[in-house]
Amino acid sequence: MGHYTDAPEDNLLGLTDKEALNEQEALGVATVERYLLEELDYPVALSVGLLQELHRRAFSHLYNWAGQWRRTVPNVGAYLPPPAARVPQLLYEFIDELRHRQGLLPSPPNTTQVAALLAYAHHQFVAIHPFTNGNGRTARLFTNLLAYSYGYQEVVLYQREVGEARTHYLAAIRQADDYDLRSLQQLISGQLRPLD
Repeated sequence: MGHYTDAPEDNLLGLTDKEALNEQEALGVATVERYLLEELDYPVALSVGLLQELHRRAFSHLYNWAGQWRRTVPNVGAYLPPPAARVPQLLYEFIDELRHRQGLLPSPPNTTQVAALLAYAHHQFVAIHPFTNGNGRTARLFTNLLAYSYGYQEVVLYQREVGEARTHYLAAIRQADDYDLRSLQQLISGQLRPLD
């Protein structure tokens, strides 16, 4: 997945410095991380609206399209996301399937079962690529929300900067694009730690 950020003049704060823009995006994500840990009541009812809410909370201080589905097909490296017109339907199908998979889990599920669910959810969200920007960060927030739902700490798939962990993550995503979630599930499984 290539990284894509809008031209600086497209943000609501009028930031022209890429570094300052990245900082504001990171602050928005941190705000949502606090919201997930401190304000949200678990178990959370999964919905398409919840996905929009996470994105809106993270990026609405910067972009007027925060929480709205993309209207174009973005450039995501070699991967071609589905047409914009299909995004809402794909998301409703995704949430239905995710709820179905949750319903099949024993209570409580083991770490392997939770990692499988998180790998499915993370990859599907990234593959649908519902927003203009911020999809990877919203996917990570949603993955964390699911981890917290099952009593686990946040899942750190990689740090933002380029590095070995990011390379492994991108390889796992490409493998998942070919319907093989094992590497992504392993990455997530290695990160799952019970909440204190």
